[in-house]
Amino acid sequence: MGWAGYPDSAADASVYEGPIQDLIDELSKLPGLGPKGAQRIAFHLLAGEKKDIDRVIAAMANVRDNVVFCSECGNVSADTRCRICSDARRDATKICVVEEPKDVQAIERTKEFTGRYHVLGGALDPLGGVGPDQLRIRELLRRLANQDDGVDVTEVIVATDPNTEGEATATYLVRMLKDFPGLSVTRLASGLPMGGDLEFADELTLGRALSGRRVLS
Repeated sequence: MGWAGYPDSAADASVYEGPIQDLIDELSKLPGLGPKGAQRIAFHLLAGEKKDIDRVIAAMANVRDNVVFCSECGNVSADTRCRICSDARRDATKICVVEEPKDVQAIERTKEFTGRYHVLGGALDPLGGVGPDQLRIRELLRRLANQDDGVDVTEVIVATDPNTEGEATATYLVRMLKDFPGLSVTRLASGLPMGGDLEFADELTLGRALSGRRVLS
């Protein structure tokens, strides 16, 4: 046995019976959490006080029962419209298109964007069975065509991930949006991270850094 009563390897994670093994099995299904990590969480909960476990259960039930997706942008929300779409101070002329709700939070943390969002719910991945109909692209087109608030959207910022699926999604969106009059479609700039070395940069990152180079005054 390892420290604090934990088995020494992930292979030992299946030796338990009953509720504790059921919990480990369910936790192991979560993304990024293997058997060993699931086991540690299970034993942490087991060692905790009942009130602590009750809070975790209540929080999960609250998410299951009360969290919905915003009818306008697709972000997670506690109401029909999320707090960003409901905020009259946000710039309604700009929409930032992202893949997942977590990407909204990443951009919000920069405090640089004051517009609104549109969450696609993923990225194009033909090999994985994800095509345009599986994403919220039709909703974006409808949103741009029917601007009920009387404010014209002048810019759509494509902020999909800088990988193969994200680039394919960005290319598809540009093709779908190019005929909207007066609409500018932009892509988040990407390049070398601060403190990074050229020798460790992949071809896609380095290529985008070259194409996005700017004049130094």
